[in-house]
Amino acid sequence: MIQPSTFALFVTASLALVLIPGPNHLYITARGLAQGRAAGLASAFGVEAGTCVHITAAAAGLSYVISQSATLFAVVKWAGVAYLVYLGIRAFTGKETEGVAPPPQPLRKVFLEGVLVNVLNPKVALFFLAFLPQFVRPEAGSPALQVVLFGLTLLLLGLISDVVYACTAGALGTRLAARARTLRYVSGFVYLGLGVVTAFAGRK
Repeated sequence: MIQPSTFALFVTASLALVLIPGPNHLYITARGLAQGRAAGLASAFGVEAGTCVHITAAAAGLSYVISQSATLFAVVKWAGVAYLVYLGIRAFTGKETEGVAPPPQPLRKVFLEGVLVNVLNPKVALFFLAFLPQFVRPEAGSPALQVVLFGLTLLLLGLISDVVYACTAGALGTRLAARARTLRYVSGFVYLGLGVVTAFAGRK
C-alpha cells in the first residue's frame, strides 16, 4: 500500500509540473483560439486519453525500451515531428473567405488529433519513465499497479489544467473570431514550434 506521505509528495510534485505551460498546453491553446471552447476541450480530453497510453506503456516497461533503443525512439520521435509539422502546414494553407474562419474540424477529429499529438511525443514516454518510478516502493506492492495509480493521478491533475487552458483560449477565440487569418497563423506557428522542439529532443 502506498504511504500517504509518498502520495502527498507525488501530488505536490505533479502540481508543480502541470502548472508550468508545456507543449500540450500550447496545442490545446492553439485549438481553442482557432476553433473555440468546444474544440479546446475536445483536444484536452484527447491529449489526456493519449496519456493513458503512456501510463499503460510505463507500467508494462515499454517506456524503458523506448529510452534504450535508438531505432525505436527515432521512429516514434520522427513520426511525432512529421505529424506536428503536417498540422502546422495545414493551418498555414487553410482556406478562408472574406475574413470568415475556415470550416471547423469535427470534434471527433479534434479529439483524435489530441490523442496522436500526445502518443507520438517521445518526451512524454521518457518523462513517465523518469518521473513515476521515483515514487514507486517495492515494499508497497505491485510496481506496475503503483505506476498506474500515480499515472492516473497525474492525468487527473493534467486534465484540470488542460480544461482551464481550453476554456481561456476558447473565450479569447470567440472574441477574435473575425481575425481568422491571424488565428490560423498562431495555430500554425504553435504546431511547427512543437515539431521543432520534438525534433531536437535528446534521448537523455
